[in-house]
This record gives sequence, structure tokens and C-alpha cells, in this order.
Amino acid sequence: MASKKSTTILGIDPGTVRIGYGLIKKEGGNLKYVQSGLINISRDKKENQLLELEKNLLKLLYKTRPNLAGVEKLYFVKNKKTALDVAQARGVIIAVLAKSKTPFIEVAPTQVKLAAAGNGRASKEAVAKMVCLNLGLDRIDKKIDDTTDALAVAIAVSSKIYF
Repeated sequence: MASKKSTTILGIDPGTVRIGYGLIKKEGGNLKYVQSGLINISRDKKENQLLELEKNLLKLLYKTRPNLAGVEKLYFVKNKKTALDVAQARGVIIAVLAKSKTPFIEVAPTQVKLAAAGNGRASKEAVAKMVCLNLGLDRIDKKIDDTTDALAVAIAVSSKIYF
């Protein structure tokens, strides 16, 4: 009997001082929750924040050894300063993934919502509920939507849309 191929997928929700991550395992057609959390960055000078992000993400990649990663694309926000700060963090994330030779896929927020909740315009609450259902979890800390969003990115990457 052939064994099921297992793929470990790391989803990343970029931010400025809180970067959400979610690790899942896809085995055959089944998804399994592994872990999730936040990379918290100190409110220091921008260059120090970016270096801290690089260091902490490299540690996470070394510890979790994902086969594949997904990074949520930036969508236009009203606050241009925030958008620029998140874009800089995304640049560091992509550079670290490339440096560590971790294959990655960039996923648009609408694709994430479609894959996780079946609707590209789903609310954050609907996405969180469906992430729990998809991963067989009772709940995820609702106060930390960065981790739920990161798990949704991992689910989107795991979908057949990307394989």
C-alpha cells in the first residue's frame, strides 16, 4: 500500500509589528492543524524592526521546516504609511523565504477567502469559522485574527488551485 504524500505548509499574514503564521499539514486530501502564532516585533526604528523580523522568521523556518509557504499579497488600504510599512515587511518575508530556499506562493486576499470560506468577499468572522471547521478545531483565539488569517493562507495554498 502506497503511503500518502505529506506536505507541511506555512501560511504568513504580513504586518508591521505582528506577523501571523499558521502551519498545517496536508496528507492526501486531509488538512491537519500543526501550530500557529505571532511573530511580535518591537516598536523600534524601522531598520531594526526589519532585521528583527528576518531573524525571527529564519528561526521559525528552521524550527518548522515547511515544504511550502504562502504569503498574503498586500491589498490597497486607505492608510498609505501602513501600506508601505507592510510592503517593507513583505519584502523581508519574501527575501527570507528565498534565502532559506523555501518555495512560496503569493495569494491575494480574495483567493484566501474563497479557498477558506467559499466566498471571496467573506467576513473575517466567516473565514475564522471556516478555518476552524476545515482544520477540525473548536476555536482559535478570536482576538488574534492574524493567526486565523495565516492559517487561511495555508489552506488556500493547500487547495488544488495551486497544485
